[in-house]
Parts: sequence; C-alpha cells; structure tokens
Amino acid sequence: MDPLYTTTDDPNDSMENISSNFTDSYNNQFVQPVWQVVVWAIAYCSIVIVSVVGNIVVIWIILAHKRMRTVTNYFLVNLAFAEASMAAFNTVINFVYSVHNEWYFGLGYCRFHNFFPIAAVFASIYSMTAIALDRYMAIIHPLQQRLSSAETKLVIGVIWVLALLLAFPQYFYSTTAELPGRIVCYIDWPEYKIWDFKLTYQICVTVLIYILPLVIMGVAYLVVGLSLWASEIPGDCTDRYREQLTAKRKVVKMMIVVVCTFALCWLPYHVYFLLHMFHPDLLEERFIQQVYLAIMWLAMSSTMYNPMIYCLLNDRFRAGFKQAFYWCPFVPEGSYKSLELKTTRYLQTQISMYRVSRMDTTVSTVLPFGTPDDTTEPAREEEPGCLRHTAVDLSPNGSTRDTHSKTTPPPSPTTTWTSED
Repeated sequence: MDPLYTTTDDPNDSMENISSNFTDSYNNQFVQPVWQVVVWAIAYCSIVIVSVVGNIVVIWIILAHKRMRTVTNYFLVNLAFAEASMAAFNTVINFVYSVHNEWYFGLGYCRFHNFFPIAAVFASIYSMTAIALDRYMAIIHPLQQRLSSAETKLVIGVIWVLALLLAFPQYFYSTTAELPGRIVCYIDWPEYKIWDFKLTYQICVTVLIYILPLVIMGVAYLVVGLSLWASEIPGDCTDRYREQLTAKRKVVKMMIVVVCTFALCWLPYHVYFLLHMFHPDLLEERFIQQVYLAIMWLAMSSTMYNPMIYCLLNDRFRAGFKQAFYWCPFVPEGSYKSLELKTTRYLQTQISMYRVSRMDTTVSTVLPFGTPDDTTEPAREEEPGCLRHTAVDLSPNGSTRDTHSKTTPPPSPTTTWTSED
C-alpha cells in the first residue's frame, strides 16, 4: 500500500523534489496532538486483536472438525488466513508510518509492507468469488460435478500465485530514502515517455481486486437469490426439502453480507487513491491526514468483521466460538455437539425402503439431500422443487423397468439414513 504524503508518497517525484517538499512545505504540519495519536492507536490495535483472534478461531473451527472441511469452508480458511495475516503484519505498521511519516523498519520490511497487502486482498476477495461460483454451481447446476478437496486446495494455490504476481511490482520498486532528519519508504515507479506505468498499474489493481470480482459475485448471487427466493415452495414437498432450502438461503445470505461488508469497507480506499492519481494536490491539505487515517482504518477493519458475521448468522460457527471462549464468564454455555454434522458432502444414493410382494420386487431409492445444516454441501443438490422418488421394478424375467413419481412418500418406519465421511 502506498504511503500517505507527497514527501514520501508520490513515487513520480524525484528525491530532490521530495527533499524540497520536506524542507519548504512540510515543516511538521502533520504532527498530531498526543490525544489524537492515542485514540487512533487504540482504534488500530483493536482491529489487530479482534481480527487475529477471530480469524484464528474460524480456522480452528474448520480444521479441527473433520466434517466442517467442505468446499465453502476451505475457502473460508483461506479468507481467514489472508485477513489475519494482513491485520497482524500491516495494520499497526501502516498506522505508525501514517502518524509519524517516518520509516523505522528497514528496506526489507518496506518491500513487504507495500507488497503483502495487495496479495492478501487479492486472495481474500477471490476466495469470496470462488465461494460465490461454488454456490452458483451447487444451486443452479446441481447435477454438475463439484470440486473435490484436492481441487479446492489447487484453486487456493492458484489464487495465491496470481496474488503474488499481481503484487510483485510493488515489491520490486519499493525502496527507502534518507531525507533531512528521517527515512521514508516509498515506491520508485519507473518513468516512461510513452505511458504512465504507475497509473496503469493502479487502475489494473483496482479493477482486478475490487471491480471485477464484485461484478462476478453480484451476478452469481443475483441469479442464486432469484432461484432460492423468487420461486414458491410446492405444497407437497417434504419437511426435509424445506429444511435444505432454508439452509441454502442461510449460507447465501451470510456470504452476501460478507461481500457487501468487504465492498463498503474498501470503497473509500480505492476512491481515495484514484483521486490521488488525478489530483495529487489533495495530499498537501492539512486535513488529509485525518481523512487517510479514517479511510485506512475502515479498509483494515474489513479483516475483523467476517468472524462476527459467521458467529451471528451460522449455528455451527456460533457453537465453535462458544466452545473456544467457554472460559469467559459472559459467554453462554452452548451445545458443542452442534458442530458435528449429520451428513457430509459426498453422499451416495442409499436404498431406503424394501417392499416385497408376491408378484414382483420393488426397490425404492431415495436420493437424500445433504444435511440441513448450512455449512455442508451435498455432492448433488436438486434445483428448487421436490425430492424425486425413483422406483426400479424387478420383473420375474430379470428385466428392469424405471418408474418415476414427482413426490416422495413418507419413509416407512424401517427407513434408515446413513452417510459416509
């Protein structure tokens, strides 16, 4: 992330111009009263504590419970890791540099400081995009094959490779310089007569880590929302189908809240830097420091909201947080057993009823939906509608005849539901 002021911030300026700006116009104009520094320090440190603790608990809830390891939750692990890392390694450093306008941490960390946030934000938002596309495929195209565990990990690896490649220019061109009385960390962008490399890069970053993924997620969730909420539930559907539809709505609603929160938190940041690109004189205004600190706080705070959203909108995560903080006196006792899912993602067709008659034998196969819980995904999810009942009639001569009915009769008392891990 670029630093704040023209004296350190404008990589298009030469070091002579930077030094001149420092001696002629800076004159400690951005020095804040102690009470303001304390208030901002508390605000930024609260982000680090809440984000790191909350996201580590999210990772523990998913990885420590085998049946929580679903496609959606693997991407949530990646999202939590990226957000916790950015909060731990960049938030406080960014605050210190913004307040003092002096770099204390050396060239190596200067490069990391400008490099890692871009990669982390890219990994975060494309993890959300992957979840949106996975939900789209599960609900709109339920018969298509879903991602396996290995394929999901491969997608996460590709996301991080692309993130590192996108952020690499910020690492490569980052450097430090010594000004009168202080050291600054800035990005020394190359200057070409043909094109403005810095402007092109900043626009590409804004499109790739904000505009494009938000458009993709917006379209995906719009289609999914119309499918889940616009159609009426048929009156002859089973209770299990209604529970499954409710579960789908819950997880989609939770992810829409996550995406909207991210978009709102990062919108002022991208607007600020685009304005800076076209109106660099704004950075010379005295009030800009407070504006920048507020915008940066809002952007960094996006790393701490997701664990709260999971806890509020998801029963499984709520149970996990209660288990993690059971020692706190104000945390109500919860049911840890609710973390144990009834079924897992990979469900095979189970033979549920056997009816034997004198004339022929009919084996009725019920295709169960996945667990009604909102943190698992069945291997095959039906489109809105009722469960189908498939009957295979075995005639005495060994031939088979398929019959289908649109509704599923209630299972007999001998029906058993099984699942495989």
